Amino acid sequence: MDNLAADSVEALFGRPLEVIEPARQTLPVVLSSPHSGRNYPIEFRDLSRLSALDLRRSEDCYIDEMLAEGPQAGMPLLAARFPRAYLDANREPMELDPRLFRERLPAQANSRSVRVANGLGTIPRIVSEGREIYPGRLPLAEGMRRIEHLYRPYHAQLQRLIDQTAQRYGIALLLDVHSMPSTSVTQPLGTRHVDVVLGDRYGCSTTPDVVDAATRAFAAIGLHAVVNRPYAGGFITERYGEPNRGRHVLQIEINRALYLNETTLEPLSGLADLRAALPGVFTDIVAESRLSQRGSAAAAE
Repeated sequence: MDNLAADSVEALFGRPLEVIEPARQTLPVVLSSPHSGRNYPIEFRDLSRLSALDLRRSEDCYIDEMLAEGPQAGMPLLAARFPRAYLDANREPMELDPRLFRERLPAQANSRSVRVANGLGTIPRIVSEGREIYPGRLPLAEGMRRIEHLYRPYHAQLQRLIDQTAQRYGIALLLDVHSMPSTSVTQPLGTRHVDVVLGDRYGCSTTPDVVDAATRAFAAIGLHAVVNRPYAGGFITERYGEPNRGRHVLQIEINRALYLNETTLEPLSGLADLRAALPGVFTDIVAESRLSQRGSAAAAE
């Protein structure tokens, strides 16, 4: 396992994240896809006890492609190229699992979170269905290297895009986009299926008008959205959502059955449909909430 620690992140991933900025930003919206990375270096796959397909079960498959029209519609996009099974950018920086590392964790590590207890810390120990990624423990230095060279650059870019947007418009809306297994939103017989889950940390990361506008915008393209059940938002939603400062965050979870063969992970025709529809959805969220009015008023001050 020490061989992987000796290799540089740049050598493993080339470009570990991608920032696509529009020629001219026309909306106070930033798009984030922290879990769609699908670059699995051979060094990582050799370390794992799992098949390449099993490792991909943690991916929010093709969400970056689904958002690809966003920059052309005036919204910057940040997407991870490293896989979630390697490092999860939607966690605290030091949410570390003591069962994963050989050495004692540093004092600043949060090893008691629910996510760590479930094996899903910043450096995940498992993928879906509780399958262990590694046959043994990792050196702590390897985990710290991933955090320093992948996690911190991702969040530095995310903060820059939010600050840049807020400076330009007086307000910023981060849409943190993910996908969810269809089995996670199975509904009782006779009730409507769930296409989208909107997470606002139970009202803490944005204002109700933004959530209401998002619900209506998805309904306009035929998708049924619910709020905070079962996904209320992760670390990114919690960390960057400061609506009292004009920094709004809404997590969006899209049902994988809409666009993906969940067994083979092959994209379906729904991927192209969503890619074409989402820029209009995001535009409507701004137009139908009070964000545009707040932004105009803040910019005028």
